[in-house]
Amino acid sequence: MINLFRHRQVLFVLGFLILTVPPGRLLAADTEVRQSADPEAAWLAYASVDAQKVFPAIAVPDTLLVLGRSEVEGTAGDELKFGLRQMLNRVLRAGGVSDSEQARNVLVIGNESEIAAWKPSLKASKALAPEGFRLRRVVAGNKSLFLVEGADERGVLYGSFSLLRLIAQEHSLVGLNVVSAPSAPVRWTNEWDNPDGTIERGYAGRSIFFDGGKVRTDLSRVTGYARLLASVGINGCTINNVNADAKLLLPENLKEIARIAAIFRAYGVRLSLSIDMSSPQSIGGLTTFDPLAPEVADWWKKKVDEIYNAIPDFGGVIIKADSEGQPGPSQYGRTPAEAANVLARALKPYGGVVLYRGFVYNHHLDWKDPKADRARAGYDNFHKLDGEFDDNVIVQIKHGPIDFQVREPVSPLFAGLQKTNTAIELQVSQEYTGQQRHLVFLVPMWKEALDTDMMISKTVPSRVRDIVTGKTFGRSTGGFVGVVNVGLDDYWLAHPLAMANLYGFGRLAWDPTLDSATIADEWTRLTFGNDPQVRSVVNKLQLDSWHIYESYTGPLGAGTLTDIIGIHFGPGIESSERNGWGQWHRADQDGIGMDRTVTTGTGYIGQYPPALAAKYESLKTMPDELLLFMHHVPYDYRLHSGKTVIQHIYDSHYAGAAAAAAQVGEWESLRGKIPERTYLEVDRRLRYQAGHAIVWRDAVAEWFHETSGIDDRLGRVDNHPDRIEAEAMELNGYVPVAVTPWETASQGHAVVCKESGGCSAGTVFARPDGWYDVAVQYFDFNHGASRYTLQVNGTAIDQWIADNTLPSDKMDGHTSTRRVLRGVALHKGDTIRIIGVPDGQEPAPLDYVEITSPASPVVRTRAAAKR
Repeated sequence: MINLFRHRQVLFVLGFLILTVPPGRLLAADTEVRQSADPEAAWLAYASVDAQKVFPAIAVPDTLLVLGRSEVEGTAGDELKFGLRQMLNRVLRAGGVSDSEQARNVLVIGNESEIAAWKPSLKASKALAPEGFRLRRVVAGNKSLFLVEGADERGVLYGSFSLLRLIAQEHSLVGLNVVSAPSAPVRWTNEWDNPDGTIERGYAGRSIFFDGGKVRTDLSRVTGYARLLASVGINGCTINNVNADAKLLLPENLKEIARIAAIFRAYGVRLSLSIDMSSPQSIGGLTTFDPLAPEVADWWKKKVDEIYNAIPDFGGVIIKADSEGQPGPSQYGRTPAEAANVLARALKPYGGVVLYRGFVYNHHLDWKDPKADRARAGYDNFHKLDGEFDDNVIVQIKHGPIDFQVREPVSPLFAGLQKTNTAIELQVSQEYTGQQRHLVFLVPMWKEALDTDMMISKTVPSRVRDIVTGKTFGRSTGGFVGVVNVGLDDYWLAHPLAMANLYGFGRLAWDPTLDSATIADEWTRLTFGNDPQVRSVVNKLQLDSWHIYESYTGPLGAGTLTDIIGIHFGPGIESSERNGWGQWHRADQDGIGMDRTVTTGTGYIGQYPPALAAKYESLKTMPDELLLFMHHVPYDYRLHSGKTVIQHIYDSHYAGAAAAAAQVGEWESLRGKIPERTYLEVDRRLRYQAGHAIVWRDAVAEWFHETSGIDDRLGRVDNHPDRIEAEAMELNGYVPVAVTPWETASQGHAVVCKESGGCSAGTVFARPDGWYDVAVQYFDFNHGASRYTLQVNGTAIDQWIADNTLPSDKMDGHTSTRRVLRGVALHKGDTIRIIGVPDGQEPAPLDYVEITSPASPVVRTRAAAKR
């Protein structure tokens, strides 16, 4: 064990030395060191590439000509110089027009009019769409010109990043000819940051914008974030929580927020703010915030004028109202359209927009009413207002009708607003999908939503992606909003692989026709380089991850099996029942699922266009993956696969947990090919996920076994022959306790230590001699760092501290954690003992020990070598 700790210390020291190397001393070819030193670079790592693949038989540009003088075009030029130096070890000369005439290989950037003025012969026959770009290679005599041509300054910047993206992936530029434009004008992120520096549903540290009630003094991370956003074409960022603090609109705060906007401006990102509808009353001194009161409209107009005086390129506002306690127009009998239009009219002279969230619902529903249904709320509240919103109002609609669950159908509201601008809201922050402690690549889920045909027409597809980009109904604006919630964590989103979700959001917002595999491969190559094995393994991990997570959490559309009214992380099967939040799955002893049919249920299905409604109404055509979202069925109902619902629940959870465990081995195959710091961080998180998947598996499978009374035909559920319950062990100081909810601990019980000096739980090994893997299941509270020691015959073979940051201070599915030691030589009669020493509020709790055999030959060899 001492050797193991020494090994970890060596890794830490080496990692520290790498981190302290000044960036200027790193060679462009030393990509592994550079990536280790700067995880903040994310997919802009700019690792060295093979110049012969990018420029086969043609010369690399040696001169950069920036035709425009705008700040954004200057940013584009700087990025090109930096990227080419890093990837090709070439330093571009910054030339003027006269210099470029002398140079033979020139990289030219500028907008359409600038390029046409420079060389009229290069004017293209077709104008670019706003924010679009054109990449060309033009040969004129003995000269080779590489042109980055934008419709405007943003187009120049986006084209520059696109060129760098091609080079980073080692694509040949011989026949370079790319024309691209964004799918929609609104491509924004929402950051749910609070002025005190906390982030609602943020899992990667504190805010990069705020701290202590003010804008942060050091905004260097904001520059890095703006660069990442611009690199994938994101043109707007809302910096504060939709549960808004009205005080941010005070003059002294607007002045500070303008500092953030100035940083964004260089990267073509427009700053926006979430606002509190009650601001005219709460900070404005009025007696009302009734949107139709003249004094309220006047207050908003003056406030908007004040905002634009501080931030001339302000993008607009986000409104969350009449939902989850947020004040809204319903208090005065007014509609969302009436409220939105007051703001829209104040913003219109400046080109600003209002994004009004369609997330309006009653969270005090009567759970006893079989017709009550939160999923209906978005359509019921907004469909009747179609056509009443001003043309600079966009209704922002979550992709599903509930709340970012692991599987939902698309919201029927997308088809229900045909005269209103809409944007789809996607959640990059993994609120209900593992909170960045689990690997879940969300792009395939988003693609299913975006590619869903709403079946409005019998002849022409009406996909969600075409609705939100304005094509289907001929709307003037709309687009994509991603709830991101980056933090001060070195990896921005905590899990290094989670950055693929932010990258994927940006790429889909630009072009929603891109497929998941293409996006995953782009991200992998840009982040880790072009090694075929790395690409194969990382892409597979990403593309498999959503279905794996769904399998061990909530399959068949029963996504609300998480602790849905609390932390939204671990299992809490009954948390969604018997409350007013309306996220029920209606499971009982006879069956499971929400009846949302028109015939016998809540009528939700009838909100879809007739053809799609008919598909969902009939069990014959209902897709299995959404069955329990739409229908209540008995446990022995047979799916299209032929399995019963209950057997699918069992099989899915066991298969999902096994697949999560297999991902650890897949990642391990890349050691030495991934920067060590990043490798170790991903490895740690995948191992945690593999253990937590077992917690999920057991909790869900055993809850449904208990509820349905139907056995698993394979005999796995409630049958753990390798498991030794802590309460059944020889206890010294430990005390057995019941765990709530019962399904989140094996047999519903665990043991806790009430002795400050420590406690122990022991057992005598009664199986044949051999090599075994020993797993200890314990609980790791958010406050406290208990110490554990695993002994065999009095000798410590493993030690650890329970200091993971898990979101609970209770023994439950949020904190249940697994520690596995592989390749342990055990003999019949050996005494195995766990010693736990409490810390603070954490009483060194234990659930069970599980001993499995045999370990693999590779692990045996390694274990023998250690001994």
